[in-house]
Amino acid sequence: MSKFQIGNIVVGDNHPPVVIAEIGINHEGSLDTAIEMADAAILAGAKIIKHQTHIVEDEMSDEAKLVIPGNANVSIYEIMERCSLSESDEKKLMQYVESKGAVFISTPFSRKAANRLAMFNIPAFKIGSGECNNYPLIKHIAKFGKPIILSTGMNSIDSIKPSVEILRQANLPFALLHCTNVYPTPPDAVRLGAITRLKQEFPDAVVGLSDHSLSNYPCLGAVALGASILERHFTDSMHRVGPDIECSMDPKALSSLIEGSDIIFQARGDSKKPIEAEAQTIAFAFASIVAINDIQNGEELTEDNIWVKRPGTGDFSANDYESILGKIAKNKIYKGFQLKKSDVHID
Repeated sequence: MSKFQIGNIVVGDNHPPVVIAEIGINHEGSLDTAIEMADAAILAGAKIIKHQTHIVEDEMSDEAKLVIPGNANVSIYEIMERCSLSESDEKKLMQYVESKGAVFISTPFSRKAANRLAMFNIPAFKIGSGECNNYPLIKHIAKFGKPIILSTGMNSIDSIKPSVEILRQANLPFALLHCTNVYPTPPDAVRLGAITRLKQEFPDAVVGLSDHSLSNYPCLGAVALGASILERHFTDSMHRVGPDIECSMDPKALSSLIEGSDIIFQARGDSKKPIEAEAQTIAFAFASIVAINDIQNGEELTEDNIWVKRPGTGDFSANDYESILGKIAKNKIYKGFQLKKSDVHID
């Protein structure tokens, strides 16, 4: 079973799923707003707050000024330039989150961003889907020796494999998050079956879901399939403005996701057999063989004089019915009473 720690939080197959509240760029470049969002997430129960670290000139070429994302009306360059925090502000955000007893992690989108976070000594790196096949950057981040959570949206098993091999070569604990990079993601594009596929293909990985849906349902479904990490964008209010607000969860949704994912985790057991706690129910719910007419000593047991009725406390269960037919009664058995072993000649 795969598991590792992010700070003091254990993530893995036999542990309750960890919900990551991603503030990302929802703060629109304001440290005050970022702190308000972190407060709201922690109050709602989040243990891990995730940020995005953008140093735009190291992250993008000038051509990015011409690329407009599907969920925006200005270039990706302009968005990240507007929404990035300075090194000083990001450090203040991290320190604030940690002062509240939560864990701060972030996604670096460039070498300088990774270097900044390494200098901050964050306990783990998150790598976004867009960088899943950016093998040079993954190698650079792996040098810092921290656990890595890797989102895999827009990538195939074949393009994920080289990234995983880099992490294995670096002997790093890692998680793979299935993701669909459509904002928001419609239900038919989520493809939860990929959770199972990732677990099959990469048995040494902790597996989870990074989701951009408009509800918690896909994340809850992912837990049923074995997801150990759930990540959604977070905002303190759905009335805020920003490209990721629409597919974010607010404090109420976050609290509900934490509670619901824990319940589903507890309900996830894979055995199919009676459990000890069912014994009392078995006693009245199962059936025993009963005389439906008075039966005389020496009389043959037939469908006319025996049948199966609750409770299941008799010597002969319903499973024994066919084998008891044709046997001979050793004693008189009164109508309405269960057959006892002492009442029947058993060959």
